[in-house]
Amino acid sequence: MGIQTTLHGSGLSSFMERKKLTGKEKKLKRKEELMKKKAVDEAVKAAYTKQDHLVDFPAFRNYDRNGLAVRLESSSGEHLSGSLKQYIQELLKINMEGPYGPDWSAEEKVKRREMVAVEACYIIVRKLNTNCPKGGSQIDVVKGQQNSHCGLWRDVGDPVVAFVQYRFLVEEELPVLYVYELQLEQCVQGRGLGKFLMQLLELIAHRNNMKSVMLTVQKRNTLAMNFYIRKLRCFFVNETGDAHLMVHL
Repeated sequence: MGIQTTLHGSGLSSFMERKKLTGKEKKLKRKEELMKKKAVDEAVKAAYTKQDHLVDFPAFRNYDRNGLAVRLESSSGEHLSGSLKQYIQELLKINMEGPYGPDWSAEEKVKRREMVAVEACYIIVRKLNTNCPKGGSQIDVVKGQQNSHCGLWRDVGDPVVAFVQYRFLVEEELPVLYVYELQLEQCVQGRGLGKFLMQLLELIAHRNNMKSVMLTVQKRNTLAMNFYIRKLRCFFVNETGDAHLMVHL
């Protein structure tokens, strides 16, 4: 049911004043929105200016608990060595081919592109005090005998046993640290390393003025779902084919 209003004299003047005020309010609101967007964009941009996000957290450079001793180092998608690229691809295939099933072939191509993106930030985890020979593969053969299982790392130096890939993004108009990958070899799982890395990511996010840590997990990947929801403070943002999880800071 419509309502007609006829205004005369001062009534019309009052209506015009209210209309003018509404226009000012809209302009002010628009200005606030632009300033907010600018602040969000600047926060993301500032986070990327840091070459090494571990510098602010020297206590997290090493992890020595539950019979596992590792050291952490930073890297980026554009600075990954050939050995690291090969390692990342192999570990992703081992850990993710099962959960993705027939979709893995297409998803693997996506992950390869994501791996070397300029925006990709990495935490590389290397195992210390290992007896694995330099340049050793999964199983080294010495004098015709199987020597020791050395994981997937095939290059010199302390073997890589896990990695994290993350980025700084804008989600729902807020700056967030988005975890693209958190992958551990089976030999280092169940020792608290995954939780340690997530705690570090929360610290990095907070230090760089991000509002939350976000990640996407396949709902059929029950091990990962249990880890993030039961052991950490993650909760659902929404559900599609995957579960979108968030940790508020």
